[in-house]
Amino acid sequence: MKHFSASDGLQIAYDDRGEGTPVLCLPGLTRDMRDFEPLLAARGQTARIIRMDLRGRGESDWDPNPLQGYTVPVEARDVLELLDHLGIPRAVIVGTSRGGIIAMYLAAVAKQRLAGVLLNDIGPTIEQAGLDAIMVYLGKRPAAKTYEQAAQGLARFYARAFPGVDAAQWQVWARRWYDQDADALQLRYDPALRDASEAGGPAPDLWPLFAELGQVPLAALRGENSDLLSERTFTAMKAMHASMITATVPDRGHVPFLDEEESLATFDRLMEEIR
Repeated sequence: MKHFSASDGLQIAYDDRGEGTPVLCLPGLTRDMRDFEPLLAARGQTARIIRMDLRGRGESDWDPNPLQGYTVPVEARDVLELLDHLGIPRAVIVGTSRGGIIAMYLAAVAKQRLAGVLLNDIGPTIEQAGLDAIMVYLGKRPAAKTYEQAAQGLARFYARAFPGVDAAQWQVWARRWYDQDADALQLRYDPALRDASEAGGPAPDLWPLFAELGQVPLAALRGENSDLLSERTFTAMKAMHASMITATVPDRGHVPFLDEEESLATFDRLMEEIR
């Protein structure tokens, strides 16, 4: 793992592996680069996989001004500065949830930097039910004291959205999402993300940003049981961009893990279109 200095001095963590077409992975609101370990394992031999921790997440610095710093425009600026730091003029963006919103924003302000975009369970209409589910845990330290306890809790919480994913599999994800000290699990992100999210108000209209992706090679995934990206919105997205590569990932909610057959096939089709 490496770091670079953002223009405001914060240290932003990133990981850069492999060769070929640059693929920059942007995680969800509370997640970090560890979420893309499955994609790295599956496709790290065929592409240059770059993962980053957005400010306030993972190994990146926390922003001393969270209400101003934990915003899509600032996070998008960090993305562009990382590309500049690495000397990459254009990259494919794999954007999970919040990361996909950043990709849509980049299409509006820096389209020339996008070689392609894969949106992972995110679209221009964000369902309130999904936002409510996120607010249940956002900024709150888990009650579980160990990874084993967290895995049991995740298995119960996601039983409907991720049927068939057992506690052993959830423990792998718990180890990606939390740090464990002597007697508790700790968040791998700044709890002030909750304050920034609440200060942001209602979800904005993202359709104008999504429309900007019309000239960019585009793919989108939807978890079959997603509560954030509805089937109705997914259908409307396909109607707006008829050439968009799409797949619904069965037995997944928000968000697909990116190791599923459907997810990897969609990634491969997008990369073939770009090459």
